[in-house]
Amino acid sequence: MGRRGNTGAEARDRDAEGRARSARPRDGLGRPLPYGAPGVERQAEGIVRTPDETVAEAQALLDAGKPFHAHEVFEDAWKAGPEAERSLWRGLAQLAVGLTHAARGNATGGARLLRRGAGAVEEWAAGSGVRRPYGMELDGLAAWARALAGRVEGGAGAVDAGTEAPRLHRG
Repeated sequence: MGRRGNTGAEARDRDAEGRARSARPRDGLGRPLPYGAPGVERQAEGIVRTPDETVAEAQALLDAGKPFHAHEVFEDAWKAGPEAERSLWRGLAQLAVGLTHAARGNATGGARLLRRGAGAVEEWAAGSGVRRPYGMELDGLAAWARALAGRVEGGAGAVDAGTEAPRLHRG
């Protein structure tokens, strides 16, 4: 029997607008935990921040070992920001998700997303002519992502997200 007609904990979680949205608690890497388990507070979605606020909040989350949550901050910027910057923020979100997968021990998915994110930020920089948007050094971020991708593919196992977090600002 499908989920239709189920009630209580078995029913599909919905947000205020009726969209499917899991209410299960999550750990610091965004993995679902059993209902009722203590979890990490989730990032509010749809927050409009300035680019500098986005970078600062994402860096704080990365430093705290919460790349999944940093990805949600970048995703807000990607969805709410100007069209000309959407691929930049999407690429940064991919880097954060790549780190999330690497920290979860998913070498293949982590490396793939790290490389995809690296390519996206490099492509954005080449197309825009801006190498350091909002103080971020995109070449350094791309190099970090490719190096981490190589290490996790090389058998490094699950990495520590806080230790491996990139510095969005260099110098």
